[in-house]
Amino acid sequence: MPQAIKSIEIIHGDGGEGSIKQINFAEGTRYKYMKNRIDILDVENLVCKYTLIEGDVLEDKIKSIAYEVRFEASPNGGCTCKMMSEYQAAGDFEINEEEIRGGKERAMGMYKVVEAYLFESPGAYE
Repeated sequence: MPQAIKSIEIIHGDGGEGSIKQINFAEGTRYKYMKNRIDILDVENLVCKYTLIEGDVLEDKIKSIAYEVRFEASPNGGCTCKMMSEYQAAGDFEINEEEIRGGKERAMGMYKVVEAYLFESPGAYE
């Protein structure tokens, strides 16, 4: 997604639990960067829990967003991705449903791009 993401760097750790990844957004996009801390990485059960801990995407309205991403086998083959998020507001700020929906739509859009890439490039994950 070069139109949206300039780079992703591991700035602390080895990519596993406790690591911090910085995502730098492309020039001309709305935001500059965000940092995610990997809280749980359960490869065997296909679960990743991470927390968005820093970045201008939080806009001084949100302290953090904790995510849980889980992949579950589908009865017809393949899998289903389930994503849950928990927002921690800054101060008295109240997060409205429209903002949550917009964030989810952007995240799902990114997952769809990754999914399409993996379908087209099976050698990328074997």
